[in-house]
Amino acid sequence: MNEELLRELVPAVIGILVRRGADFASAEDAVQEALIRALDAWRDDPPRDPKAWLIAAAWRRFLDATRSESSRRGREVAMDAEPQPGPASAVDDSLQLYFLCAHPSLTPSSAVALTLRAVGGLTTKQIAQAYLVPEATMAQRISRAKRTVSDVRFDAPGDVATVLRVLYLVFNEGYSGELDLAAEAIRLTRQLAAGFDHPEVAGLLALMLLHHARRAARTKPDGSLVPLAEQDRGVWDTRLIAEGVDLLQSALARDQLGEYQAQAAIAALHADALAAAETDWVQIVEWYDELLALTDSPIVRLNRAVAVGEADGARAGLKALAELDDKLPRHRAVAAYLHERDGDLATAARLYREAAEKAGNVAERDHLVKQAARLNSS
Repeated sequence: MNEELLRELVPAVIGILVRRGADFASAEDAVQEALIRALDAWRDDPPRDPKAWLIAAAWRRFLDATRSESSRRGREVAMDAEPQPGPASAVDDSLQLYFLCAHPSLTPSSAVALTLRAVGGLTTKQIAQAYLVPEATMAQRISRAKRTVSDVRFDAPGDVATVLRVLYLVFNEGYSGELDLAAEAIRLTRQLAAGFDHPEVAGLLALMLLHHARRAARTKPDGSLVPLAEQDRGVWDTRLIAEGVDLLQSALARDQLGEYQAQAAIAALHADALAAAETDWVQIVEWYDELLALTDSPIVRLNRAVAVGEADGARAGLKALAELDDKLPRHRAVAAYLHERDGDLATAARLYREAAEKAGNVAERDHLVKQAARLNSS
C-alpha cells in the first residue's frame, strides 16, 4: 500500500464532503477516521478505486456522527440521499482547502498544524512527534484551528501568499524523528503547483528543491554543521538542482517576480558554482537587492551583508552590517565571519563566543563554539 498516495487523496476527499454539506471540522474528522480504517483494510486487499473507497467510508462516518446528534436530525434527512462519488470538482476543492488551512485568522503554528493534518493527511500523533510536543497539546491546537475556520466560506477567494508562507514554515522545520517535514513540504507544494498555475508557487517549489538538494552535505555523521563553503558538492543532488533551475527559469520568464523566485535565484547561483571560490557573488548581491525591493526584510539585509563581504571585501560587508540592528538573529555570527575575513581574529573569536550563546539550536551553538576555539588556538 502506498501511504503517500493515500495522503495525497485527503484534501480532495475533504473537499467533496464539504461540497455535499458537511462542515469542515466534521469532514476532516470523518476523513481521518476513514484513513485509519484504510491503513488496516487495504494492507491485504487494496481497492481498485482508492479515492472512491475513501469518499464512501468518510461519508458514512460523517452520516453516522450526524445521526448520533439528535439536534441535527433535520439535517440528516436532507443528506441521507447519498450522491455518487466523483472527481468533478476535486482539484478546485483541494486548492480551496490549502487556502482555508492557511487562513489569515490563524496563527502561523496553527495554520501549519492544520495544513499538515487536513491537506497532508498526517495524524495528530505524527505532527506532535515532528514538533516535539505532547499529542494532547497538538490535538488542542488543531481543534482550536478548526473552530477558528469553521465559519469561513469554503469557496471564498484564497490568499496564495499566506499559503506559501505556511508551506515555507513547514519546510524550514526540516525533520525530527520519523517525519521529514522538509520532504512533506515539498510534496504539498508539488501538489499545489499541479493545480495552481502561479509563478510564486513554482518559485517556492524551486527554492525548496535547490535547498533540499544540498541536505546530505550540510552535516557530518556526528550531526555537526558543515558551512556552505566547506560542503562536498559531489554529494549534492544534481537531479533536484536541475528540476529546481528549470522551474525557476519558467517562473522568471513570466516577468512577475516575487520573493520566492528571488530567493530561488540566489540558491541557484550557489548550486551553479562547482566550487565555493567560483560563486558569482556580484550577481548574488544583485538578487539580494531585488529581494530587498520586494520585502525590505532586515534578515535579507543581514544576508546581503555577507554577500557584499564576499563580492567587495570584508570591510564593505562590515559597513553594510553596521547599518543593521545588532539584536538581529545571527548578527554576531555574521560580524564574526566578516571580522575574521578582515584579519581581526581576536574580535572574531569574541563575537563567535557571543553568537554561540544566542544560537537557536545545539548544532549551531557547537559550530560557533568550535569557530571561536579555532581562532583562539591559532
